[in-house]
Amino acid sequence: MVTPLQAQQVQQGAMSGEQLLSDYPAFQQHYQDYQPTEQDLQAMAKLAGKELVVLLGTWCHDSEREVPKLLKLLKHSEVELAQVSFVAVDYQKQDKAGVAQRFNLKYTPTFIVLDEGQEIHRVVEKPKKSLAADLTRF
Repeated sequence: MVTPLQAQQVQQGAMSGEQLLSDYPAFQQHYQDYQPTEQDLQAMAKLAGKELVVLLGTWCHDSEREVPKLLKLLKHSEVELAQVSFVAVDYQKQDKAGVAQRFNLKYTPTFIVLDEGQEIHRVVEKPKKSLAADLTRF
């Protein structure tokens, strides 16, 4: 559990969805508030077998709003992804492992869909329609 003082510091590096929800109250609140539609849950099936990389800022209001939506969509759709990675970046949108640089991160959050290691789609900052619809538009 992150203490209030630590929560004010910028998290950087790999994180789990559970860690985001337990350590960051704003993420937890958005998770509780979001109610996915049946259409969004069904759309998530298109991600089966794909890898998802989520670049986020624990300090970023767009990440606080959108990443919990993804977590709830993944839980309730029960889609089986090859892998899901959450990587927190600092204010300069960097991380020590270089994941943000590898994916040329400009804005947070950025959701990157990979198929067999190759990027096939990304959603940057906020979706145009809905997160599920935009993530599966490839």
